[in-house]
Amino acid sequence: MPRVGLLERLKSGRPVIGDGSFVFTLEKRGYVKAGPWTSEAAYQYPDAVRQLSREFVRAGADVVQAFTFYSTDDKLEHKGVSDRSVSEDVGKITSKQLNNAACDIARQVADEGDALVCGGISPTPGYMKGLGKEVVQKEFDKQCEVFIEKDVDFMLAEFFGHVEELEWGVEVMKKYGKPVAATMRISTMGDMNGVSTAECAIRMAKSGADLVGINCLFDPENCIKTMKVIKSALDEAGLKPFLMAQPVGFYTHEANQSFGGYMALPEYPLAMESRIITRAEAHKFAREAYELGIHYIGGCCGFEPYHIRAMQRRYLAEERGFRPPGHDKNSLWGIDMAQSSFESLTHRITKEYWMNLNPAAGRVGAPDLAKIDKFDG
Repeated sequence: MPRVGLLERLKSGRPVIGDGSFVFTLEKRGYVKAGPWTSEAAYQYPDAVRQLSREFVRAGADVVQAFTFYSTDDKLEHKGVSDRSVSEDVGKITSKQLNNAACDIARQVADEGDALVCGGISPTPGYMKGLGKEVVQKEFDKQCEVFIEKDVDFMLAEFFGHVEELEWGVEVMKKYGKPVAATMRISTMGDMNGVSTAECAIRMAKSGADLVGINCLFDPENCIKTMKVIKSALDEAGLKPFLMAQPVGFYTHEANQSFGGYMALPEYPLAMESRIITRAEAHKFAREAYELGIHYIGGCCGFEPYHIRAMQRRYLAEERGFRPPGHDKNSLWGIDMAQSSFESLTHRITKEYWMNLNPAAGRVGAPDLAKIDKFDG
């Protein structure tokens, strides 16, 4: 039976659940360098990428995003990933090698279930260097050619801080006839060229993207605020793309008015654990996103498989028509603690307890909020 495509799923009204964190989670597991955040692990450590992808699908993700983040030749060369200093046994790594490997892993895992494969492009050093549209689009073309060869189900432009570069990317992706999603790393302040959030939304939609939204840098609460601005602007302009949201799985309150988002926090990237959202908060985000009209709901850095499971359970399981494997071992509101030998814990088995909990940092003298560093973009 043919797999139902992305746009067909969205048109049916069924929410699509994306996957979550790759570079951040794989860095914690010892497969990615913090700083470059490039995806050579797809080529060097395919089993690690495959395992994480399987965990997201088992948690209920409808999409396996190929690990192609920052996988352009100019990015790999800019960060020194393509030379032998990375690994003596790998040597030079090219964009084509990475994208091929990542797509093969994604397809294998997707075919184990009913998931879709997404091939993604991201910002290039060429744009920041001012090398121009032709140079930048050449890098995108090299990635998209692999995506077509590997027959991904749709393409995504993600993590763009400048709407102009994103438009260039969408223009390339649209040539290949696949559904296209477009997301930016923006808050309510707009992009890094001074384009307002509302104007970014309109330009994303007019570029031809089938899905429009935001990803990364900011927490779920700020994501909802920003998506309200985006939805309002699109409605006013009479534009009706599907909406998509994939925030980070950390609280970023102090940095929500910084272009750097969580990168401006002093805890980034190696001490973010105290800021991780709970599974109840992930569940709350999914509910608010769906009620706002966002039907592609996923996570970015910090969103672990258990967050993805929590997002679709209870609230979206009925709309999606199924529960993922393991749901019987992973109660959202702690009802299994009723079986605990410690009766003093049984008051924690209600939805109200977990939804209203304000977790402690666990550190004596810990500040309530951090003083953010200046972020230069």
